[in-house]
Amino acid sequence: MRDPIIDIACRMNRRHFFSKLSLGIGGAALASLVGCQSTPSEERVDREALRGILQSPHVAPKARRVIYLFQSGGPSQLELFDYKPTLQTRRGQDLPESIRMGQRLTGMTAFQNSFPLASSIYPFSQHGNSGAWVSELLPYTSKIVDEICIVRSMYTEAINHDPAITFFQTGSQLPGRPSMGAWLSYGLGSANEDLPTFCVLLSRGLQRPQPIYSRLWGNGFLAALHQGVKFGAGSEPVLYLNNPPGLEASDRRSMLKQLAHLNEMHYETTGDPAIHSRIAQYEMAYRMQTSVPDVTNLSDEPDSTFELYGEDARTPGTYAANCLLARRLAERDVRFIQLYHMGWDQHANLPQDIAMQCKDTDQASAALVIDLKQRGLLDDTLVIWGGEFGRTNYSQGVLTETNYGRDHHPRCFTIWMAGGGVKAGLIYGGTDEFGYNITDNPVHVHDFHATILHLLGIEHERLTFRHQGRRFRLTDVHGHVVKDLFA
Repeated sequence: MRDPIIDIACRMNRRHFFSKLSLGIGGAALASLVGCQSTPSEERVDREALRGILQSPHVAPKARRVIYLFQSGGPSQLELFDYKPTLQTRRGQDLPESIRMGQRLTGMTAFQNSFPLASSIYPFSQHGNSGAWVSELLPYTSKIVDEICIVRSMYTEAINHDPAITFFQTGSQLPGRPSMGAWLSYGLGSANEDLPTFCVLLSRGLQRPQPIYSRLWGNGFLAALHQGVKFGAGSEPVLYLNNPPGLEASDRRSMLKQLAHLNEMHYETTGDPAIHSRIAQYEMAYRMQTSVPDVTNLSDEPDSTFELYGEDARTPGTYAANCLLARRLAERDVRFIQLYHMGWDQHANLPQDIAMQCKDTDQASAALVIDLKQRGLLDDTLVIWGGEFGRTNYSQGVLTETNYGRDHHPRCFTIWMAGGGVKAGLIYGGTDEFGYNITDNPVHVHDFHATILHLLGIEHERLTFRHQGRRFRLTDVHGHVVKDLFA
């Protein structure tokens, strides 16, 4: 990957090189060596900023875009996808130490004297040609099992929400790294000059869900134009996008032209490439004044669309409405569309609470896959569903016949993917009869990231950015591509 020093040299014009004694003839020689051109016009600056760092894919891409349905809080795999009859027959018995093997616990269950095994109170049945076991809580997802790839052997290192969500979104448990969408924006750039490369949609489930932080879609040490843009549910989906009262579109256009001129003057002095990023962001915001109202206006959707996604899709800000908006963004070639649905953290009252979460999300999640397929978009759109970790096979607190809770469990959990080059109808990986440890085909978070990048045409070890003396990447120094998942 090109060094930032060379990148700055490429963005400097010849006048800047010759006028600065600190660079002098050596700077001019550097510009010649790396093939720099004169400073581009405003329009070219904008296009250059929106273009990714990769001139061409490393491998043939199978996916063009990603829709990531992130279920924040940690959905219980044992209530949804990982059927364990042993938990039914041994319900209430203590988890054998030979299974737990002294693995760490959260502070919420570390004080417990026993770990009573808790089976799901919801029955499972097999569906599709794959024979996938799916809970009755997911009647709509059960109908698309032959379109999705179910991975039952995901695992992570983090045991608490903040580091676990941060890990999935950025490849690091510590905040400050670029998010996955930012990396894709940096590497591949925009496929639509009128909308952000990376869009974020939020919805809430239960009344007091785990919080979601804006740094989860941040750019980290990458240029600011790579950060996600959050779409809200109100009359102004993107804050501060509309013109203030009394300011006409022609006034805004004139102001941006003058501002770009001032920024170019500042660039002449400093040669800082971040200035061109700012120009590109201002221009994008101007174009979004037209494109955002168009994409968020659902008046052109037929009634059949709302029958597919559910009536909640008519209400902005709901999970169903966000799934429909994600499809509309995908139609317009937005590169990375991140949904967060909060409320899956069920330490108590799990049977009641998870039923409400599934009612909120099941129909719309399945509808998105169906809708993309019928529009010819599923083949090159990778859809991902999953949370930051799973839930324990034992009850947190008192276990009763109809009520129990589950603590965090990073050792094994389930996600699913669809489209974008993954193998439809595949059930990958497995866990032991207690649903506590992985028995085959483990998939780590770094492997998950490496696989997603590969599907988009990127070799994860080659998409890097030099920062503070070292080269960073989404997968850090880990990760391998799980090619068994590919169609």
